[in-house]
Amino acid sequence: MKKGNNPRREFIKTTGLTVLAGTIFPTIITNKSYAMKKETVLGHGSHRYKVVEGWGVLDAGKNPVNDCHEMVEDAKGRLILLTNETKNNVLIYDKSGKLLETWGTTYPGAHGLTITDEGGEQFLFIADNSRNQVIKTDLKGKEIFKLDYPRETGGYDYPGQFIPTETAINPANGDIYVVDGYGRNYVIQYNSKGEYIRHFGGPGDTDETFNCCHGIIVDTRVKNNPTLLITDRGHMQYKRFTLDGKYIKTIPMPGSFVCRPVLKGNNIYAAVYRSTTQQYPNSGYITILDADDKVVSTPGGTAPEYVDGKLQEQRKDRTFLGFMHPHDVCVDSDENLYVPQWASQKTYPVKLERV
Repeated sequence: MKKGNNPRREFIKTTGLTVLAGTIFPTIITNKSYAMKKETVLGHGSHRYKVVEGWGVLDAGKNPVNDCHEMVEDAKGRLILLTNETKNNVLIYDKSGKLLETWGTTYPGAHGLTITDEGGEQFLFIADNSRNQVIKTDLKGKEIFKLDYPRETGGYDYPGQFIPTETAINPANGDIYVVDGYGRNYVIQYNSKGEYIRHFGGPGDTDETFNCCHGIIVDTRVKNNPTLLITDRGHMQYKRFTLDGKYIKTIPMPGSFVCRPVLKGNNIYAAVYRSTTQQYPNSGYITILDADDKVVSTPGGTAPEYVDGKLQEQRKDRTFLGFMHPHDVCVDSDENLYVPQWASQKTYPVKLERV
């Protein structure tokens, strides 16, 4: 079975980058060149944002980060950040950027972070690339259960072939969907107890297959008709499926290597870690889609333009140097944005305040 290409891995392979070294492009990028100015306003139309200068910056000697992969907001309004720095894999902030709590030392490949509610109690699902597992925890870090490589599919010979990038939880019944974005590109469905139900997808260029199914959500915006929205990052698009894995449609995102879709209200938000026309360093932006799957704002990127109903290729706005490979976007209850970043010289997330 031919494995799909992974743009991030191909870049690392061809340039010899070592992400864990934390010395990405030392002669090109400096922290000063990426300074966020508080007067900077990003975005388009009704979705415009002001950069909050210095938000969430901590003492790196006490609370370091490596890659800041993903962030979610809990029911108390706390912001939970996941990093693959094992001195403190989970950093919990308040909205002012004050550190409230840390935990986690055993997630060297911490990548995907999903929060779910079960009868008033919230839990996290951590997708770990290095452990080749998905781990369910409570908000204090107690492990509830683990999902190992899905041997039931018949598509895996050993655990290392399973490199999960994200999960999604169906709020109606607790079903768990895992995307193996850096592995075999399958989407695996489990029940709430972690028991295998089915799988679909795999690597390829057809409607039903993926080139890096990096992210996934259960899209509940259409009443009584939830669907799965899945990133097909290598093909720069989203794909919509039924909850049992039947293909519905493709949403092209030309120019944008989108990471994971994030649902808030009637909009879908996503980080774009780079565009096709602009290579590393100094790349990436945020993209926001409306209920009709049209891009309405691109903070840090060029304005969305449609010609004959088709989105034209987008790219980074080179007048703004403040993003270094955005990997996720968290939308809080006030519709402010928080942007964790990959390969960003171990910098803390960026906050964008809605204006």
